Amino acid sequence: MAGRVFFSVSMSLDGFIAPESSEDLMGQQWMELQQWIFPLQFFRENLKLGEGGEEGRDNDIVRETFERTGASVMGKRMFDAGEQMWPEAAPFHTPVFVVTHEKRDPWERPGGTTFHFVNDGIESALDQAREAAGDRDVRIAGGGATILEYVNAGLIDEFSIALSPVLFGSGIRLFEGVDVGRVALEPVRAEPSPRVTHLTYTVRER
Repeated sequence: MAGRVFFSVSMSLDGFIAPESSEDLMGQQWMELQQWIFPLQFFRENLKLGEGGEEGRDNDIVRETFERTGASVMGKRMFDAGEQMWPEAAPFHTPVFVVTHEKRDPWERPGGTTFHFVNDGIESALDQAREAAGDRDVRIAGGGATILEYVNAGLIDEFSIALSPVLFGSGIRLFEGVDVGRVALEPVRAEPSPRVTHLTYTVRER
């Protein structure tokens, strides 16, 4: 049985998931948005940042998200930014399907990540990701525009938001342009931690 299609992101209290310019990734605002994840044991292990780190529910959630993911899909903007920032052993350790207009051979990285470049649409990228994932889930990794395309196409089953206590004021809003006439949500879980609030919803057609 095929797995579920989901996304999982950190979001500011005013609804932003990234700065507008990719040049500002890793800047102060973005670091504050993501600061809950940096001390976690699993995050540190996955990026080979050394031993140690915090355990607890935040760490469990990050580990569970990684373990359920059999393949990922992302947009070209996210890939271009990540190509500059990810370590040589990129942190996915699964096949990743990049939605792009570019033709490019697969790019294999150490540690099990291979990037495949798909230039015939989001449905094709998802079909390939499903096949690669087997009975595990497919994660729509981002960025915001790619997530929104999948939401508006009715292709998302579930999503989780780590609601971070920071304000952006501007940037990329997660749900800017969502088809509210089509998309309805069902709450699954709201789970606070000392740093963020984890919110999970299933998605259904209205």
